[in-house]
Amino acid sequence: MHDLLFPGLQVVERGWLSANLVVVHGRCSAAIDSGYFSHEAQTVALVQAAFGAGGPQLLLNTHLHSDHCGGNAALQQQFAAMRTLIPPGQAAQVTAWDAQALSYQPTGQHCPRFGHDGLLRPGETIVLGDRSWQIHAAAGHDPHSVVLFEPLSRTLVSADALWENGFGAIFPELEGLHAFDEVGRTLDLIESLEPVTVVPGHGPVFCYRPEVMVRARERLASFVQDPRRHAKHGAKVLLKFKLLEVQQQPLGDYLAWACRTPHLQTVHRSWFSERSMEQWLGSVLDELQQAGVAVVREGMILDH
Repeated sequence: MHDLLFPGLQVVERGWLSANLVVVHGRCSAAIDSGYFSHEAQTVALVQAAFGAGGPQLLLNTHLHSDHCGGNAALQQQFAAMRTLIPPGQAAQVTAWDAQALSYQPTGQHCPRFGHDGLLRPGETIVLGDRSWQIHAAAGHDPHSVVLFEPLSRTLVSADALWENGFGAIFPELEGLHAFDEVGRTLDLIESLEPVTVVPGHGPVFCYRPEVMVRARERLASFVQDPRRHAKHGAKVLLKFKLLEVQQQPLGDYLAWACRTPHLQTVHRSWFSERSMEQWLGSVLDELQQAGVAVVREGMILDH
């Protein structure tokens, strides 16, 4: 994996609860994305190990989902001189700290309040390390997401706009908004950039190949053809994320959380209202167990 990265660029793969940490060394040192709040101590330790006691000059967020910016507050507290840059679409909501608009309440997730010092404006460039990176809008998974592209090495920090086997759940669709077309336009953008190396928001760094885009477009087409399939997929993502956070929990408490989570309520009401919320959640949990990613035993639900 590291052979794909140019000198001064490092990636710490962190799994699915916390987004990958991207580290850029040079005259303008930077960390990209800070993971989920429950791993904030680990995040601070990783950043301190990468940059020393003073930390990086910049912290960037590709988008403001809780698994990409949940460590911001802890990093800001630890590294007072560090500046934080975010995409412009929700800057006002960050300033006012509107947890509803920022998606933390609707998803049933948590993100400690943080501030920002500047914006990552699509169409502009920014120096990270010793190189100039392009900032591109990448709506779809999140309406305000950006990707970062370094044209000399053709390295793309794709966040959740492109993974080696697809892309992140399309959250606006879970809210009843239309975003499949935006995913398609973002895939068009990525294809036009002709990246060589892709640093995804989750999963290993990979070498871009035509079949990666073929898989992504096929996945998108399947969701467009059957929106219920995407809605169930989005519900599974939220349920699994919570399970990754808690690791294990009394099943009744877990189901109570799910029943009061607005995004899950919306998915049920919009797509699966032929059954009660409890019946529908039970069927989704059955599928998670069949897939081997959850276990229900003796009144407990466990991550697997």
